[in-house]
Amino acid sequence: MPNQQQNQNMQQSPNMPPQQNHGGHELFDSHEAISTLVGGLEQYMLYEQHIQDPELKDIHQRHKTYMTQLYNTIVETLKTGQDPKVPTQTYNMQMENDVVYGTQPGQPKTPAQSPTEINDQCVSGFMMGQLKACASGFTMTALEATNPVLRRVFADSVPNMIELAYEVFLYQNKHQYYQVPQLKDQDLQMYLNSFAPVQNTMPH
Repeated sequence: MPNQQQNQNMQQSPNMPPQQNHGGHELFDSHEAISTLVGGLEQYMLYEQHIQDPELKDIHQRHKTYMTQLYNTIVETLKTGQDPKVPTQTYNMQMENDVVYGTQPGQPKTPAQSPTEINDQCVSGFMMGQLKACASGFTMTALEATNPVLRRVFADSVPNMIELAYEVFLYQNKHQYYQVPQLKDQDLQMYLNSFAPVQNTMPH
């Protein structure tokens, strides 16, 4: 008898209204991912007053505008289960892809002891942390979402989160907040050549 009831429920699910076409697991993941995005927006707002560098201020403003629209798109999709009025937008960063390699000695970092010590290095680090959390949350949600439209919105947003985070990385790297060490050439070559291609095993 329970199996018959189960089968009946499964057969009915394709006919559900779009706004109810969500699995429980998907809703839990979606709420967590959206809450992470909300936390990012709130942190962006909270630390805005501490930004000194006009370039970081510009990045910060563009990110906030993009993430606010993304939030509205995701929330609408969650509520309706259908294509949102404003689809997922593509974020194009404004920085060049120039990475500075190598490390420079500096003073050891310690946690700020007062709000007056919050500087551009701190703020860009906070931004990076929130963007990483969003990229992870969106990915996990997209992997198990049952509603195809919501799944696509989350999946399409992951490359944009990566782009936002990479822009922050480039900014941090340029100002030596995020230094990129390199291996000695001998070690580099060893790592580059530690894998070999497999022979094609596809059936003919």
